[in-house]
Amino acid sequence: MSINDRGENATWLSQDAYDRLKAELDELIANRPIIAAEINARREEGDLKENGGYHAAREEQGKQEGRIRYLQQLLRDAKVGEAPKSDAVAAGTVVTIQFDDDADDTETFLLGSREIASTTDLTVYSPESALGKAILGAQTGDTVTYTAPSGAEVKVTVVSFGPFAG
Repeated sequence: MSINDRGENATWLSQDAYDRLKAELDELIANRPIIAAEINARREEGDLKENGGYHAAREEQGKQEGRIRYLQQLLRDAKVGEAPKSDAVAAGTVVTIQFDDDADDTETFLLGSREIASTTDLTVYSPESALGKAILGAQTGDTVTYTAPSGAEVKVTVVSFGPFAG
């Protein structure tokens, strides 16, 4: 959950989320020798041009190395604890919106990093999503319009927002 001004693009994570991501990183790093051994075993099978197992193992290694680099950067820059309080919708806030085409239709979600999605039962929307961009900086009672991925114009009103306590 990026917070500008008060955290200069810091990612705010609860201690639980930080610990879970650190454990994932540790496991991925521990598995590096296993993937390397798999690649070596597949290499021994012969012609690499027609060796699907070798190419699959190399692809898996690439995915894991990418995830390792991402987690290392995320955890290095993370701020652990509660995000600063904000007087407007910001990344790291739980937001309730009302869809203007249906007064009874509200949705409550976390505007923040997808990395914490597994630590909460709330739906998580990225601040970079169409809805996220539209409501960033909004205050209670503000109505904003955004273009949904389907191309439809959607109008929503911010009912309330507050810090994420996850």
